[in-house]
Order: sequence, then structure tokens, then C-alpha cells
Amino acid sequence: MRFALDAEQRAFAATLDRMFSAAGTPSAVRAWARGEHGPGLALWERAAQAGVFALAAPEAYGGLGPLPVDVAVACTESGRHCVPGPLVETVAVTALLVRLAEAGVAAPAREWVPRLCAGRARATLAAPAGGPYALDADVADAVFVVTGTGDGPGAGAVAPAAPTAQANAPAAPRAGAVTPAAPTAEANVLAAPRAGAVTPAAPTAGADTPAAPSATAGAPVVELRLAPGHGPVLASLDPARRLARVRPGGVLLAAGPAVQDAAAYAAAWAACATAAQALGVGEALLGRTIEYAGRREQFGRAIGSFQAVKHRLADTLVALEFARPLVHGAAVALATGAGTASAEVAAAKVAACEAADAAARTALQVHGAIGYTAEYDLSLWIGKARALRSAWGSPQECRRKVLRQGEHIFHI
Repeated sequence: MRFALDAEQRAFAATLDRMFSAAGTPSAVRAWARGEHGPGLALWERAAQAGVFALAAPEAYGGLGPLPVDVAVACTESGRHCVPGPLVETVAVTALLVRLAEAGVAAPAREWVPRLCAGRARATLAAPAGGPYALDADVADAVFVVTGTGDGPGAGAVAPAAPTAQANAPAAPRAGAVTPAAPTAEANVLAAPRAGAVTPAAPTAGADTPAAPSATAGAPVVELRLAPGHGPVLASLDPARRLARVRPGGVLLAAGPAVQDAAAYAAAWAACATAAQALGVGEALLGRTIEYAGRREQFGRAIGSFQAVKHRLADTLVALEFARPLVHGAAVALATGAGTASAEVAAAKVAACEAADAAARTALQVHGAIGYTAEYDLSLWIGKARALRSAWGSPQECRRKVLRQGEHIFHI
């Protein structure tokens, strides 16, 4: 099977490339890392106008898809230009809410997905598959949290921030942000359980009041909530990836097996989008390194003419080119709903993130000391390559998933 992009997808990639190139993303990334979000939000608005956030949703919610391959194209360009912000998480939230709507819990999707598609709202997601932190919670209009454990992919619990005096003092809301309602005693009172029911949005008086799902005594229930806030913003390997633990509680949107299924589906979208971002990061690192090797001279010759440098650059290119069809193939598997999609996404993420990491190492080796200088733009991509390697599935977790399902993919 060929995974080459069609003419429309290549034109879309070229459009995003021109748009992000003209925006001067390095300065926006540095501002974002300092907590100054203005330049980054301007990039976000341009991406929304280009239709990036509408690609993960069906037309019924104002979307253009779902089109996982086109999402991968957009994320590759965002990685190539080091665009800051919770782009992957917004895509994952969109996929999660749409999946819940297909299971009969449509209220959250009706409220949020059209706004996410149009770029009028930004969302982030804390889920077991992504670790205990929410990315860029301080700039998100809504922080969605999946809590509890299950038997599906990515099972595990998201640990909310431990309540402390500092954590319990919420920050002032950002101008124009949509602040989720704080939970009240009435909001936590659910109707009597009904067999097989799924719990959607927080209950109110009327016909739309949900029923609590039935569960085996002692078995944890997987829940989707809107977090009431977050703890202090923490540093990461990539200064522009601002992480924070979410506060416990918040508005209950849904609970039960449907949430577990939707969370696993969203995690697959997030891992595929992260792999595409890593592919773009690796391509940018390689391109910048080739350009530097062509103008940096030693012994009267460009260092790019040395055989050892040529081989290192060629190995990096081969790794990236091997990762590319895996990323596109994983997106096709998501689009078709293939049973092997989870493992194909995991394989793509390993290949793309390892290739990006190799590109970062090559870039450092060829550039020398200037490569890790904070003032030099190359360091922005190097930090991002390292951070994406563990985002939405570490290499070890992804390899285990591939091994568990490998016989269905490789017929072994």
C-alpha cells in the first residue's frame, strides 16, 4: 500500500509551511515559554483559519472530517516550525468528545466541538495515556480530565494535584476564557443507577438529567471531568511545553465504559499527531544541520564535504524517511477504524520520535557547542524532540504495544 500524500494534501502542507514561515515562530516560542502567549495565540488563530482544528471533527459539528491523515500533515508542519500550544491535545479532545457523542453522550460535543473547530476555544487533556500533567493548562479555555482505571489501552490513573494552600488559591481567569462551573453539592447528586447507562454532562433538573452507571462493587469507574483549575506551571525539557497538575473535582461530564473507550480512541489520535509533530521536528533539525554543514568550514573546506558528516546526515535522513510512511499508515488505520490501529500508531510513534531524537543528536554533533546555546534557535527544536519522545507514550510503552499486537500486523 502506498502512503504518498495526494495533491490537495501537499498543497495544504505548502500553505501551512508558508504561513508559519512568515510568522517567525522562534520568537513566539520564546515568548510562550515566558508565559507571554500573545504571539503564539496569533499563530493559533491563523491555524484555525486554515482549518487545522476542523480536521478532527465531522461536518455535523462544524468540522471537515474526521481526516486523520490531514491532521498528521498539519502536525508535521507545526513540528517543522516548532509551533507552541496544545494543538495535539485540542485534536485529542475533539476526537474524544465526538467518540462519546457516537456512544450517545452528545451534550459535551455539542457545547465544545464547534468552538474548538473554529478556534474560538482551546482545550487540553490530562489522561492516563498522556501522564499526570496537562499541557498549557494556563492558556486553555477548558481542561478535560480522564480519571479512574480500566482494562483498555493506556489504563491508569491521572493523579490530580494534591490540595495545598497554594493550589487551592485559583489564579485569576484569563480575559475571555470560559471558566468551568465549580462543582456544588447538588451537582454531585446523581440519579439512581440504570443498567447499562452512560453518565453524560453534569446533572440539572429536567429530562436530560443523566443516570449514574452501574459498576461492580469496588471496581473503579472511568470518568471524564472538566477540571476546576490547575497547580503551578512546571518546566519541562521543552521550555514551551508548560505542564501542570490538574486540581481534583470539577464538573462530571460522563462516566463508564464509553469514557474508557473514548479515552483510548483519543489517546491514539494524540499519539499519531505527536508522531507527526516529531517527524516535522526531525526534518527541521536535519534541514538546519545540512545548511550549517554547507557553510561551516574547517581546514579550508565545508564540513559537509567530510565523509563522516555525510554518513551521519544520510543515516538521519534514512531514519526520517522510514518513519514517514509509518506515520501516514497509522493515520490511515485510524481513518478506517482498523483493528490494528493502536499498534500501528505505536509503531509510528516509536519510529518518528526515535528519528527525531537521532536528528537532534546529529544536529548537536555537527553544530558543536553552539547547538545547545539557548540563544541559538536550533535549541528550540532539540528540546522539542526530547520532550515529544515521551509524550503520549514512551518508546518502551509503544514497543510493548507493538509486540502484543504484532502478530496481527506482521503475520508472525
